[in-house]
Amino acid sequence: MTKIFDLLKEDHDKHRELLKKIAETEGDSPERRETFAEFREEVTAHASAEEQSLYAEMLSRPELQEDGRHSVAEHKELDDLLAELADMDMSSSGWLQKFKTLRHDYEHHIDEEEQEMFPAADEEFATKCEERLGEIYADRYPDELATAQQGIEHDDRE
Repeated sequence: MTKIFDLLKEDHDKHRELLKKIAETEGDSPERRETFAEFREEVTAHASAEEQSLYAEMLSRPELQEDGRHSVAEHKELDDLLAELADMDMSSSGWLQKFKTLRHDYEHHIDEEEQEMFPAADEEFATKCEERLGEIYADRYPDELATAQQGIEHDDRE
């Protein structure tokens, strides 16, 4: 069985690659549109499944509540940035500037999770709990991805 932290780290690595790929695109190109849409769908599904598994457990434990609340708040901020970017002209300098902010904020968020929050939670959780949370996450992720994909304007991807 896979522990929750391993699943989340795998997603984070994929998200880092997608951010890098978006940064290498130019203008309002099909590649930028498709890669940004994929990133948005993946991150949206990841955040929802993470909140329903890891964060739900953290919020139920007084010693981890502050970290859980902090991360949920950051998810909201990132979701807002993603929505703003989706509504902007991808060829504008404003889009690129906002994307740089999103990339910085998201990479900071996942680095903070991996370096601070995951180790703190790992100390509190038994292996069985981590495996149970991994199962919840793995179970929720496909449904959350399908929901995220339905919420994105696929007409804009072509």
